[in-house]
Amino acid sequence: MEIKSKKLAVLIDADNSSLNSIQFVLEEVAKYGIASVKRVYGDWSTDTLKNWRDILLPHAITPVQQFAYTKGKDATDMILIIDAMDLLYSNALDGFCIVSSDSDFTPLASRIRESGLTVFGFGRNKTPEAFVKACDKFIYVENLEAEEKEEIKQVNSIKNKELAQEPIKVDVSDKQDIVKPSQIDRATLNLIYKAVKDNSDESGWANLSIVGSYLTAVKPDFDSRNYGRAKLSGLIKMLNLFDTKIEGSQMYLKKIKNKMN
Repeated sequence: MEIKSKKLAVLIDADNSSLNSIQFVLEEVAKYGIASVKRVYGDWSTDTLKNWRDILLPHAITPVQQFAYTKGKDATDMILIIDAMDLLYSNALDGFCIVSSDSDFTPLASRIRESGLTVFGFGRNKTPEAFVKACDKFIYVENLEAEEKEEIKQVNSIKNKELAQEPIKVDVSDKQDIVKPSQIDRATLNLIYKAVKDNSDESGWANLSIVGSYLTAVKPDFDSRNYGRAKLSGLIKMLNLFDTKIEGSQMYLKKIKNKMN
C-alpha cells in the first residue's frame, strides 16, 4: 500500500530563530511529511542575518525580503502571516510548520487549526506558552540539538570501527545489484540510523518505505545507487547493522543491539 506523505509549509522567522538549529528542524519535519514550501523571512540587507545565507542554498530555503520600514515594528511577522494565509487559501497543503519563539504567531496558529490543518511549532524553551498551546504539536529545538549530539555519540561508538571510520567497499562480484562502486560516509550512516530510530514502533521495528521517504525528505540527493545498491533494501542488508523481516509485501528493519549501543 502506498503511503501518502503530508505536504507541509515550513515558515521560518529569522529574527526569532537560531540558524544552527535549522538542519535539526528540517529533519524533524521529515517525520511528519514533505516540506513542499520552505521560506525564511527577514531583512537580508542587515548584517544581523548575513550568516543565514550559508544555510539557504544547501537546504533549498527561499529567503523572503522584508525591510523594516518603521523602527521598533516587526514587519517580518506581518509578511510571514500574509504568506501563510495565501498558502492556506490555496488548499494545497496539509499543515504548517512555524519556526519562531515569538508569541505574535499565536493567532496565526489558531486560525490555521480552525481550517482543519495541522500546525507544528518549533522554538526555544523561552517561547511563550500561548504560542506553544496554539499549535497541534510544539517541538523545542534544544531537544533536537541534544538528541543530535547523543545520536552522533552513539554512531561513533559502534564496535566495528571500520564501518564508521573507513569507507565501506562494495562487493563488485554482485554484478546484478551493482550500479557503481562507491562508499558510505559517516554522516549518511548517522542519517539512516536516525531515520530508523525516529520512525520505529515501540518494539523498534520501522517500515522500510517510511524510512526511505524520511531519508529523501531530509537528504533529497540520497540514492542507494550512490552506494552500489539498486534498492534501499540491498543497502540496508549490506550495512549489517539492522535485523530485517518481511510482513506481507512490506519490509521492516530494526537496529541490532550489539552493533550500536
